[in-house]
Amino acid sequence: MTAPKLLPLAVGLFAVGVLAIVAVFALFLTGHSDLPVWLNVAATYLPAVGLGLGIIAVIRKSRQGKS
Repeated sequence: MTAPKLLPLAVGLFAVGVLAIVAVFALFLTGHSDLPVWLNVAATYLPAVGLGLGIIAVIRKSRQGKS
């Protein structure tokens, strides 16, 4: 995957992860304590994966400009 294609994927994964975090907090505020596993996994891993892919995309893009 090239850097221009990787960056929108990274931003999308990060945004979905942040929305999952907001959903977890909103559900806890409304009194729900037994949340689905997929929501906890999304809130835990998607922002980190999106951030990592974003860093990789930016590094790859900067190296393409130098060569």
